[in-house]
Amino acid sequence: MPSPTQVVALLKAQNIRHVRLYDADQAMLLALANTGIQVTVAVPNDQLLGIGQSNATAANWVTRNVLAHVPATNITAIAVGSEVLTTLPNAAPVLVSALKFIHSALVASNLDRQIKVSTPHSSSVILDSFPPSQAFFNRSWDPVMVPLLKFLQSTGSYLMINVYPYYDYMQSNGVIPLDYALFRPLPPNKEAVDANTLLHYTNVFDALVDATYFAMSYLNFTNVPIVVTESGWPSKGDSAEPDATIENANTYNSNLIRHVLNNTGTPKHPGIAVSTYIYELYNEDLRPGSVSEKNWGLFNANGMPVYILHLTGAGTVLANDTTNQTFCVAKDGADPKMLQAALDWACGPGKVDCSPLLQGQPCYEPNNVVTHATYAFNAYFQQMAKSSGTCDFKGVATITTTDPSHGTCIVPGSVGKNGTIVNGTSLAPSSNSTSSGCLSQYFHGDGSFTSSVIVGILVLSAVLL
Repeated sequence: MPSPTQVVALLKAQNIRHVRLYDADQAMLLALANTGIQVTVAVPNDQLLGIGQSNATAANWVTRNVLAHVPATNITAIAVGSEVLTTLPNAAPVLVSALKFIHSALVASNLDRQIKVSTPHSSSVILDSFPPSQAFFNRSWDPVMVPLLKFLQSTGSYLMINVYPYYDYMQSNGVIPLDYALFRPLPPNKEAVDANTLLHYTNVFDALVDATYFAMSYLNFTNVPIVVTESGWPSKGDSAEPDATIENANTYNSNLIRHVLNNTGTPKHPGIAVSTYIYELYNEDLRPGSVSEKNWGLFNANGMPVYILHLTGAGTVLANDTTNQTFCVAKDGADPKMLQAALDWACGPGKVDCSPLLQGQPCYEPNNVVTHATYAFNAYFQQMAKSSGTCDFKGVATITTTDPSHGTCIVPGSVGKNGTIVNGTSLAPSSNSTSSGCLSQYFHGDGSFTSSVIVGILVLSAVLL
């Protein structure tokens, strides 16, 4: 399992500028220090009751998990709990108090403008979501939703909602067409029309987001923005889930990213992009439940992509395999004496494990300075997370995308025969979060790419912010 520093090295290598942690893991927050990466931390559900009942407990949480890390770590939001109304209803009466207590602690430290406070909801809190104009929040939750929306409005925060067209499609018994769920183009006569507003809907995602806007307006809140904290499509399912396929998962996530990055907005609010987290970065082989529950990730636990997103015309977000395979090798024609000196340094002061180069070991043959130096140079380069200037060795090394592994010698950073990354900077599988699993991705209308790190260690949700 990679260390937090390795995870952060990957985030930087991929130019991921926003991350979301599903708790407030100290090691990860320390590793994110001085990177400029914007970080959302979370209060886990199991801490919610204590924080919601005690201003002092909330202040202590902020002291330990926020004040101890800012400004070095760029914390910009706190998610308090996850899907509390539907998964932990006994904590619902203290949810708004928890948000207020956390916010008060931020005010006391003059951080309330920099750090926003909110809580993610399941879309199931919205009833009658189509037509969107008739949607409303489950009225039994009005005693929570009304003060919550007042809080979000008064603090300039946003409503967090989890949107899963896959489940709406699966539960519709054929009423919702697959193409409508996947953002595929529809002929005009197949588009869904809201008879009250005459707005045309070409995909489930926009309809659910607009249903959320209308549900808020039903309670007289019209200026609270929305962030979709989870969305995605499983790449594998059992016989009861025939549409959980790699192609459909790729189609949904690719089209969703394109939709957000193009600042399309929704029919109710055209041109206003909805920041969205894609659930999730990693498959979770050990997660209990159905086959599909384990297969929402963009990557397998070994760091290899489940599929490469189709993003033509939508920028370069995850357009390539983010295992980021580059290697450091000896330059052609380099002076053998300089190669030997550099090899000696790498295996000595450079602290590279050169034992594979010993006689009888996998990388001993061919026994010459060029191949031995290549192994050592690359091992150092990978060990240093491919940082700038770590593949030079006084001019006798160069970076390549060609894997220098040969025979039984698998170099660090290479994809071995079993598909795992050898001593590389791939991300680890996550633990289970309170609602969804590991890495989601988060995309924002300004065209930037971020990754939401689920820590615990639930690692990585990706984001656009």
